Amino acid sequence: MNRLLFALAAVVVFLSGCNTLAGVGKDVQRAGEAVEDVAKRK
Repeated sequence: MNRLLFALAAVVVFLSGCNTLAGVGKDVQRAGEAVEDVAKRK
């Protein structure tokens, strides 16, 4: 299960096309929020 969440977060970060350091931070934040949403559903 943890591997699935990590893979999901990695896909979100890499596919979002972040071009700047600020963009990377926003993408990581969105990935974290997605993981939290999945965890809250369980």
